[in-house]
Amino acid sequence: MTKSQYEVKTPGLLSVLSFATVLRPWRCRIYLLWALAQSIFLSGYSQKEVPQQVMQQIYDEVKTPYKYGLVIAPENDSKKIDCPSVFRKGKDWFMTYILFDGRGYQTWLAKSKNLLEWKTLGRLLSFGDTTDKDNMEWDANQKAAYISLQDTEWEGRYELQKFNNKYWMSYIGGNETGYESGKLSIGIAHTSGDIAKPREWTRIGDPVLSMTDIDVRWWENRKLFKSTVIWDKDKTLGHPFVMYYNANGDTSNNTPKWRWFERIGMAVSDDMINWQRYQTDPVVHHKIGITGDGVIQKINDVWVMFYFGAFWEGRRDAFNRFACSYDLVNWTDWNGDDLVKSSEPYDEKYAHKPFVVKYKGVVYHFYCAVDNKDHRGIAVATSVDKGKSKLSFSQ
Repeated sequence: MTKSQYEVKTPGLLSVLSFATVLRPWRCRIYLLWALAQSIFLSGYSQKEVPQQVMQQIYDEVKTPYKYGLVIAPENDSKKIDCPSVFRKGKDWFMTYILFDGRGYQTWLAKSKNLLEWKTLGRLLSFGDTTDKDNMEWDANQKAAYISLQDTEWEGRYELQKFNNKYWMSYIGGNETGYESGKLSIGIAHTSGDIAKPREWTRIGDPVLSMTDIDVRWWENRKLFKSTVIWDKDKTLGHPFVMYYNANGDTSNNTPKWRWFERIGMAVSDDMINWQRYQTDPVVHHKIGITGDGVIQKINDVWVMFYFGAFWEGRRDAFNRFACSYDLVNWTDWNGDDLVKSSEPYDEKYAHKPFVVKYKGVVYHFYCAVDNKDHRGIAVATSVDKGKSKLSFSQ
């Protein structure tokens, strides 16, 4: 697809100028000023909305109708694997994922040659070593991390970029045990070492965003969840680093009890450590249920956010969607079919939490697959038929 296919046309002034020439001079000046103001307004307005024709072209580009199946599964029923993040270094592919073992989340690293067969290498963020509540770190029992500053070009290099000679991750942290229990905040970790090898990353200390911050917003004052950080070198928003994260606020009132409200909002930074919340309201959200785990790529001049939805009005499932933007703030939601949804025994309960790459003409859509026995692992769907995985959940 060419860039011109994605551009939004705005009204020109040629017809206005032609009409203005028949007016008296003073009226001509007033009319031209009015017309110029209208043109500028309409131009800015049109860039906030991505036309559905463009959305359709994006959908046709990223859709993955063929399900390969599981690529990473837990070794036993007591563990759950979630939230893939895929990047490249040299000729190899790597995936960070999070594993829940009953105590909380830790972050792990896996490696692949072909994006279909993966081998786990080891941990990147581990539990704290003390159970003394008086001396326990804020993230002692929860460290669920996601890659940051990845090359965002669609079908690009997918490499992680260094800032201040370090690689970076953001993560969910908390000190209570259990599945996403207690206060969950967002932390930052970095390393100057080899990202192709499992090693403990350095955490900066205190959380960078928390539900107890003085500037916390209405939609994020209970728990903060997954975050994605991109490096916008054009500084579209006046800052190079832009974070998208989903959080739970106090508006759901737990009604009905199985409902859970999450929305995606923004923060910005100049140094990856000090973060400033950006505008009051979330930028991608729905009437009820979850809107979360947004990850960002850019297809020509269109920013694309892959995200998941769950428990929306009239639905009890979890599924992957996308939205598009020209300015990183105003997002147009796709109104067509889900990108990935439940259809196989291994993902019959949930098919959600996307990470999408395109390599050598093939789109790989990684996602968290959950079956009806609540087994949880990583599966992939592709744009061309790659056969079927032999991996399965332990029974």
